Amino acid sequence: MSDTTRKTSPRRQVRVGALAAALTAALALLCCTGGAGAFLLTELGGDTGDPVNANSLTCGPDHKVNVTGDMPRFTEYGERQLRNAAIIIKVGQDMKLPPRAWVIAVATAMQESGLRNLANPTVAGSQRIPNEGIGWDHDSLGLFQQRAGWGSVEQRLDPAYAARKFYEKLVKVDNWEKLPLTVAAQRVQISAFPDAYAKHEELASRIVDALAGGAARTVQISGRKVCDAAAGGEIAASGWTAPIPGGVGSGFRTADRPKHNGVDIAAPKGTKIRAAASGRVLVARCDPDNRGRLSCDVDGWPNKGGCGWFVDMLHAGGYITRYCHMVEKPRVVPGQTVKAGEVIGEVGSSGNSSGPHLHFEVHLNEDRTSRGAVNPVPFMKERGAPLKGAA
Repeated sequence: MSDTTRKTSPRRQVRVGALAAALTAALALLCCTGGAGAFLLTELGGDTGDPVNANSLTCGPDHKVNVTGDMPRFTEYGERQLRNAAIIIKVGQDMKLPPRAWVIAVATAMQESGLRNLANPTVAGSQRIPNEGIGWDHDSLGLFQQRAGWGSVEQRLDPAYAARKFYEKLVKVDNWEKLPLTVAAQRVQISAFPDAYAKHEELASRIVDALAGGAARTVQISGRKVCDAAAGGEIAASGWTAPIPGGVGSGFRTADRPKHNGVDIAAPKGTKIRAAASGRVLVARCDPDNRGRLSCDVDGWPNKGGCGWFVDMLHAGGYITRYCHMVEKPRVVPGQTVKAGEVIGEVGSSGNSSGPHLHFEVHLNEDRTSRGAVNPVPFMKERGAPLKGAA
């Protein structure tokens, strides 16, 4: 819905995945020097499938979406729905808005209408209203389920008009490009269930990429859309950014370190570590060393094991990122909501570390164990935030 009146349609309620209530103490992690062991933290569940698409998209920031041509195939949506998404993107392009706005708009329409032009026939009495489905929420109409104050019945059922009205309100939100998608969408829609938008961000990014030539991988730098350059606090349209500058040294599960479930990014001690995407902090603490001691304020090698000072964050889509070997206690606390690019700590050498660096992991399906870990290099590249020095 989109009005200052809150609505309570059950179709919009968020299905919150059950996270483990207790985050128990970790066993030692032998992660960043030679013999590696599994990081056995409390499991959050989920399967171990890897949805990362190995086929890299061509990133073309100036690609114009075609609203009349053939639509790509997505199992989640049909041709008519994707054509509506294409119209939403085209309006954003015509308004010269950056791709991040397109992702927010498409994700919002996914939640509000399933990308269908919905109408409630009771709104206009006996007048026949053309639509792609029957709406369920009072006088809300169209892709964004806009209420009467947004325009006439005919206007709200025009996808281009509805998209333009959404964008006009979005750009009036302070700092909208840096806000989590859920927050930005909620400032426009005023939904009774604001957290529902987040679950659509990943698929909305993929749809924008498919319809607009990899646009979700771009970042705005000096007024230009630049491909694959999200770092240093700059956020790609996908909502992701590289956690620190620097090149990848030790890689993911290499032949000599098959249990190395992340990558090591070299950086000077004190380098700011940024959240790779908006999310909620699950863990922020000292990981015990291999003797069970909490001694993260001393550099690790050769006397320590474990992750040192570290943070785990949960992101939309069930992704978890992990940041190890911080120099001191993290800047964030469990339960805290953090924006993409926000500083969460500084590079150090605590835990099982032979020198200052960030050990960075990505996990799927809310699974914080080694079973859920995937290679961060292709994962981050596909989101327009490649790790420097990575092939």
